[in-house]
Amino acid sequence: MRQIDGYWDVEPKIKDITFPVRGKIQVSFQDGRIIIMPLSAFPSIKKVPTANRKKWYLMGGGFTWDECPEVIHIEQILGNYAKYNHDA
Repeated sequence: MRQIDGYWDVEPKIKDITFPVRGKIQVSFQDGRIIIMPLSAFPSIKKVPTANRKKWYLMGGGFTWDECPEVIHIEQILGNYAKYNHDA
């Protein structure tokens, strides 16, 4: 069997969402990848009170909170819409 480097055939699945540093969101995936992004890229998350940010949940192709007006989709985190677009 030929080994393929990278994550070409790995479907990204969210394992955890944290806010390790003020102004940053960290998305951890089941395959071990971790992406840290500026919270400013997601204005709707700022509407979620800091104390409630641990209460995220998966919805469709992404994640959200009760206080968040939208679902943040996985392609918004990975940045490759053609590869990781969600089903409508």
